Amino acid sequence: MTKDQYLILFEKYLSGKASPQEIEALLAYRDDFDLIEGEPGNDYAQFADKEERILNKLESNILTQKAPANIRRILLMAASVILLIAVGAIFLLKSESANPLLSKSKPAINNDIKPAAHNALLTLANGKKVILNNLMVGTVLRHGNINVKKEANGLLKINASAKLPDRDTNPEYNTISTPVGGHYEVVLPDGSKVWLNAASSLKFPSAFTGNERKVELTGEAYFEVAKNKQLPFKVKFDNQLVEVLGTHFNIKAYHNEAASTTTLLEGSVSISKDNIKKILIPGEQAVSASGQNSIMVSAADEVAAVAWTNNVFFFRNENIRAIMRELSRWYDIDVVYQGNTAHKDYGIRMSKSKNLSEILKNLELTGTIHFKVDERRVTVME
Repeated sequence: MTKDQYLILFEKYLSGKASPQEIEALLAYRDDFDLIEGEPGNDYAQFADKEERILNKLESNILTQKAPANIRRILLMAASVILLIAVGAIFLLKSESANPLLSKSKPAINNDIKPAAHNALLTLANGKKVILNNLMVGTVLRHGNINVKKEANGLLKINASAKLPDRDTNPEYNTISTPVGGHYEVVLPDGSKVWLNAASSLKFPSAFTGNERKVELTGEAYFEVAKNKQLPFKVKFDNQLVEVLGTHFNIKAYHNEAASTTTLLEGSVSISKDNIKKILIPGEQAVSASGQNSIMVSAADEVAAVAWTNNVFFFRNENIRAIMRELSRWYDIDVVYQGNTAHKDYGIRMSKSKNLSEILKNLELTGTIHFKVDERRVTVME
């Protein structure tokens, strides 16, 4: 395979148009010495020599991340694709000086913008508001039937008091909200774990009583529900209801998105909207457009759907405006558009710990889009 052939296939992969056979050909690049140009000391040869160590490091990092275990498995399966993207970046960078489309200037930035951090607001049932990042690790708050403990690394543990209210008593609801540029993890009173993405909120009772465990979501969250066949777990969002007994799933339901998406990784869920009800099996997603009485079920891109829980941006053949909405929530930026950018699709995988400039610089490598950043205002241009 020549370098030009590799680049053509690599671009097809990023746009989501590569066939399984073409992806196999890309992953087999290491066996094709025609790709290794120049002397043994060049960048290609150095990368090939270190490939095994890179893959081992990827595996180690994935397995030791704090992300949900099921997601670590999915990301580990994708490690070889990550290597593919890294190698593709080398070819793109090597071709930059010879390709006028890739030699455009870097994004113009006055002040770089840092990524989101562990930041959330807890509103207790009595209306008291607590800014969680102002609390010391180990702090315990007690109110009514709830004990709240702040753990390290953006984790909040909710425990019901020893004396639970009667089953017929109306539950008291608390809310944890992440701002634009914030994220947090919550362990609910039943042991269920919830990862909250930026600009999201979760409303939950101080204790799960009665015959169900019910919470309400806006924004995006990944759930690992503790099993309890006697008490189904229900999530209400965007005029929809998801019901499970114990499973792993992701819900994305932002008000500024055209549709909400529920992705199932493990177990089984039912999702209902008005008089429609669908059952999902692992590897499927349910999409419901806002304002429409419909639920569409299809195969899910599991890696892309839950990569955010492992602190990764993963866009595959995604419209630039959808990408910028995601970046605006994470970096707390305003986005404006110039020219005909609405129909451009891109693929990118990068750590969410990177500053904004690094994300934009990688998007600019395509040569088809450019950015200007002035304080917290980003202009997207052709």
